[in-house]
Amino acid sequence: MNEDVRVTAWVRGQVQGVGFRWFTRANALRIGELAGFAVNLGDGRVQVVAEGPKDHCDQLLEWLRTGDTPGRVDGVTEIWDTPRGGYDGFEIR
Repeated sequence: MNEDVRVTAWVRGQVQGVGFRWFTRANALRIGELAGFAVNLGDGRVQVVAEGPKDHCDQLLEWLRTGDTPGRVDGVTEIWDTPRGGYDGFEIR
């Protein structure tokens, strides 16, 4: 069974000002069945919140870690939780 989950990831590195949030949204839409957002944080990281089937969240997380992302990813920290809902698609904030 592929239950719905929520993953919150904080991406460190050179990830602001390089189109990282746009590419994250595009990849989430390509994977499909994901809702959430990507937002720049004041400390230079990007926070990504995604809800959907666990294997889809895993794919997005794997892309954040090892995919062809813009900029430079130095590390990703994530936490898993139950979905909260309230998102209309995947957006850039």
